[in-house]
Amino acid sequence: MVFTQSFPDFVYLNGEIFPAVEAKISIFDRGFLFGDGVYEVMSQKQGVFFRKAHHLSRLKQSLEALQIKFDAENLFSDIPALLSAAGLSTSDCLLYIQITRGIAPRQHAFPSEITPTVMMYAWPKSLPEINSTLAKVVVQEEFRWSRCDIKSTSLLGNVMANQHAYIQGSYETLLSRAGVITEASHCNVFFVKDGTVFTHPANNFILNGITRQAVLDLCIRKEIPIAEIGLRSDEIYSVDEAFLTGTSTQVMAISHIDNKVIGKGLPGEITKALQMAFGEEKRKLGELE
Repeated sequence: MVFTQSFPDFVYLNGEIFPAVEAKISIFDRGFLFGDGVYEVMSQKQGVFFRKAHHLSRLKQSLEALQIKFDAENLFSDIPALLSAAGLSTSDCLLYIQITRGIAPRQHAFPSEITPTVMMYAWPKSLPEINSTLAKVVVQEEFRWSRCDIKSTSLLGNVMANQHAYIQGSYETLLSRAGVITEASHCNVFFVKDGTVFTHPANNFILNGITRQAVLDLCIRKEIPIAEIGLRSDEIYSVDEAFLTGTSTQVMAISHIDNKVIGKGLPGEITKALQMAFGEEKRKLGELE
C-alpha cells in the first residue's frame, strides 16, 4: 500500500486562512491533549460537494453528542474562501474539517465556557467513477468504545485496527463485537447473500457513513432487498459478495476475508450494479442532496 496524501498549502484556522507552515495550535488544546473533538471529510467533484447537507447534519450530531457548542452551519459558508486560497474552487478534492473543544487547563472534566478550535484544509484528489480495487480484509475482535456513532478525533482504536490489516498486507480490518460484524476501521461493510444486501444497523456501534446511506438509498431505488442486520463472524466467509464503503473508498469490492476467497474473488453482480449506480450519482452530484 502506498500513501500519497501530502501536506496542504493553506489551512483555515479559527476564521482565518494561513499558509499551512504558519498555522499554530496551542499545546493546551483539548484536541491535542485528549483527542476531544470531532471531524468530517467531504468529497468535491467539479466544484460541488457530494451530500454536503448530510455531512453537515452528521457534524452537528457529533458536536451535540460531545456537548461542544459551535454553530457548524456558519462554518460551511467559509469553505469557498479556503478552496479559493488553495486553488481548488472547481477542482476535485477532499476537504477535512476538525472541531475540538478548545484550549483549557488539563483536567478531564471540561469547562462549560470554552471556545472551540476550528480547522479545515483541502487537498486535490480525483476519485475514480468506479473503484476497481479488490480489497483483502481481516477480522479482529472489537476493542473500541461503544459510541462509534460519533465521528470523534479519538481514533487510536481505529488506527490500531487498521495497522492490524496493514501489517498483513490487507486493506481493512473488519470488527467483530460479541460475535457480530459491525464495521471496519475506517469503512462501513456490506455483505450480499442470496440477493439480499446485509449491513449492521446504524446504532451506537457503527459510524453511519454518508456513503453507506447513499448505497442504502440506491438499493431502494434499484429494488435490491436490504437487511440492516449484523451478520455473525462465522457467517461472512460463505457470503456471495462483500464490499466496503467510505468517502474516499466509495464502493470497493472485497475479494478475500482472512485469506478466504469471497464468491469468485471478483466484484459480484450486485456490487457492480451499486458501483455503477454510485458512479452515476457522483456525476450528477446534487441529486442525492
